[in-house]
Amino acid sequence: MTTSHHDVLIIGAGLSGIGAAWRLQEAFPAKTYAILESRDAIGGTWDLFRYPGVRSDSDMFTLSYPFRPWVDTQSLASGEKIRQYIQDTADEGGITAHIRFGAKVVAADWSTPDSRWTVRLADGTTMTCDFLYACAGYYSYEGGYQPDFPGAADFRGRLVHPQSWPADLDHRGKRVVVIGSGATAVTLVPAMAPDAAHVTMLQRSPSYLTALPPRDVVAAALRRALPPKAASAAARTKNVLLTQTFYQLARRRPERIRRFLRRMAVRGIGDAEYVDKHFRPSYDPWDQRLCVIPGGDLWAEIRSGRASVVTDHIDRFVPEGIRLAGGDVLEADIVVSATGLRLVPIGGVRVSVDGEPVRIGEKAAYRGLMLSGVPNLAYCIGYVNASWTLRADLSHRYVVRLLRHMDRHRLAVATPGTPDGTGRPLLDLSSGYVQRALDIFPRQGDKAPWIVRQNYLRDVFTTPRADVTRDMTFEEARS
Repeated sequence: MTTSHHDVLIIGAGLSGIGAAWRLQEAFPAKTYAILESRDAIGGTWDLFRYPGVRSDSDMFTLSYPFRPWVDTQSLASGEKIRQYIQDTADEGGITAHIRFGAKVVAADWSTPDSRWTVRLADGTTMTCDFLYACAGYYSYEGGYQPDFPGAADFRGRLVHPQSWPADLDHRGKRVVVIGSGATAVTLVPAMAPDAAHVTMLQRSPSYLTALPPRDVVAAALRRALPPKAASAAARTKNVLLTQTFYQLARRRPERIRRFLRRMAVRGIGDAEYVDKHFRPSYDPWDQRLCVIPGGDLWAEIRSGRASVVTDHIDRFVPEGIRLAGGDVLEADIVVSATGLRLVPIGGVRVSVDGEPVRIGEKAAYRGLMLSGVPNLAYCIGYVNASWTLRADLSHRYVVRLLRHMDRHRLAVATPGTPDGTGRPLLDLSSGYVQRALDIFPRQGDKAPWIVRQNYLRDVFTTPRADVTRDMTFEEARS
């Protein structure tokens, strides 16, 4: 039974979904829209993750919305502050009233005769829309990636995953082992170490880390000298230039950045031999996402002796902890499996056209936000080398331009064509969580508009001016 029809349906009430709604209603006050949120609260990622120390790994001047400046003094903010910022943005924009909570989208089918989507929810109800915009990110909310550890059932302590953090877990005075070396692990270790008996970060191989100050002194100075919006824009520009320059240098001169990151780690830990053993990856910087540690907090905990790093493979779990491939046993009361995420395209929604399932992994990514051959459907993903919101907001603005073009010319359907060939994957990282999902995500083509660049400085000038008709087939609205 169909409950209602809207001009646009947005999937997800997180950072992307609220930003999309703001841009949509700003451009089209008369259009009807609804946000379908599977959970019972606004915030997406920042409401889901509740592990100790959860925070942004991008600065808030670029992670926040350009239309609503970040005014807190923290540059790397806590998850709760980010969640509240998203909530306040939705309330201020009158967006909250458009959100339908507990509305998990499980399937969406496009009808060519009707030129509309029928969206089916987990509770069996359906809704229809002219345009569908998936803003639910690219990882599964059902649970993170959990390897099948041999002997896990024998462990006498507690084994938890950060994505499903138990509210009753008390780590005070406990021996904790955090498995992993990515952003979640390097956040958890310094957050738990002050209260735990000891925290060990167990990694198969090292990751690159960089320290950033938790408070941006330049942004603070700009706030004292400029009006809020101008100060935020200036801080945003400064941080974009710094991060993009660093990324491009890392890709072009990896050895130089390797040396720089090593020197930073040696200064933070005070032990060159320790750094070379545990913080010297075999891959180049930015082959995987670079982990940020605010104020060098992880290094400070290692230096204090409250935390340590072990680089080895797991042989199996034993009752008292983890036996390593080298034979040593790490004794633990709590093991945190910070082993990554499970990625899903389009928020895990089953997409079909006229009843025929769409095999997303066989599609090409049109401008990184639509699928070849699939009408009136957009999806939002961020950059892998910069703040998510930078690219997300460009995607929102592009969708607005496409809808405006369709309204102006009385067009009902926009369908991306098909490129001559496909090349690199959509998410071009060597990280395990990305590699495990390559086959289910669309791929890039060999030339524009089928290339997804990781270059905000270029995209910010080209995307707002991109030709929305290029490689796109339109159909007129029926009278």
